[in-house]
Amino acid sequence: MTGVSGGLGRSIARAALDAGETVVGTLRDPAQFAAFEALCPGRAHALVLDVCDAAAVRPAVDAAAAITGGLDVVVNNAGYGLVGALEELSEAEAMAQMDTNFFGTFRVTQAAIPHLKARGGGVVINIGSVAGARGFPSMGMYSASKFAVTGLSQALARELAPFGIRVTVVEPGGFRTNFGNSGMRWAARPLADYAATTERMRQSMERPAVAAPNDPDRGGQAILALSRMAEPPVHMALGADGRKYVKDAVQVRLADYDRHVELVESTAYPD
Repeated sequence: MTGVSGGLGRSIARAALDAGETVVGTLRDPAQFAAFEALCPGRAHALVLDVCDAAAVRPAVDAAAAITGGLDVVVNNAGYGLVGALEELSEAEAMAQMDTNFFGTFRVTQAAIPHLKARGGGVVINIGSVAGARGFPSMGMYSASKFAVTGLSQALARELAPFGIRVTVVEPGGFRTNFGNSGMRWAARPLADYAATTERMRQSMERPAVAAPNDPDRGGQAILALSRMAEPPVHMALGADGRKYVKDAVQVRLADYDRHVELVESTAYPD
């Protein structure tokens, strides 16, 4: 499991450990190893990994398989938020966002698939976001990265089904974690034109953590239960607000399609 330093990732790991599972969690800072392994000595194992380091991913996944005797559940949780209107972002900021949130998931999953196939099946859980169902202003690149994770997960679910590998993308709403603080980065070159919308986003993200509606420990339990389902859903919205955001996004999209269906159906296309 990637990204177990805190937040929802730590809660998922703790839920699995409390249930008697062995968890190999990745962190970027070796100084955090002792605290993670102290959660359950002998069954909580820490590995250093930056999912943006393409050369390090496969050795880390192989090491996790060696520690556990084989992988059966892979959770892609590493990621961060990026706040900034498209015009404000540098290409480097945009690429770094996609590298962590999307290509990190791509790299870890690709490296894990042979291990899961060797065991005759398993589970891949990708932590997406409600921002993977609807785009949020001032978080366009974050939304794009999570839309990409959703699309990849949908395709993977069908690609890997013949091998007994189940794939779900989890779309959490707001949880009482440190996402709005340590899990967030801001455009380095803000523009005055977007100050109002960016400030609203900043206030939303920096509000006291207790204001978020969902308990991360309950979220961890839900994801543990998901990993044990014989036929899990491809999509799982997490939290009451998560379900509302996803349902609203689907309804808005359908309304747009219905509003323009006559235009589309009346358009003649050449053979």
